[in-house]
Amino acid sequence: MINDISQGFILDSYKNNEKPYTHTDNYAEINVWPEFLDIKNHDLDFIYIWAYHISIKNLSQDDWQLISRHFRIIDEKGRVMEVDGEGVVGEQPVIKSQQVFQYSSGVHLKTASGIMSGYYKMHNLQTNEFMHFTLPSFSLHLPSDKPLQN
Repeated sequence: MINDISQGFILDSYKNNEKPYTHTDNYAEINVWPEFLDIKNHDLDFIYIWAYHISIKNLSQDDWQLISRHFRIIDEKGRVMEVDGEGVVGEQPVIKSQQVFQYSSGVHLKTASGIMSGYYKMHNLQTNEFMHFTLPSFSLHLPSDKPLQN
């Protein structure tokens, strides 16, 4: 996890090499760089493993705290997995106006592709309002496959 305005491995390593999946509105710009990692054989099934690297830039004049997340993951057979939890990677970061919060996490599927979407529940520390920041839908696919674009 990196909480840095301009530097960090996500910006350095991924921004220059691949176009991210992006969602931008009046409050935030959220970029996602999925990365296929490995295939493991487990109990006669395969498990496909991805990392995803996320950058959240606060575009508003207020400070926001990331309270929780809701992710929806659909594999190529249509199986749906819903993931809800407090914060991300064990934190509930405060993202100050015009700053960036970055983190990496992972997901595994029993199929070679899928799609992931969701949102973050955010708390405005100045107005005390709550809002959802949308995570762009992004493709989980093997490097040899063509990605789904948003």
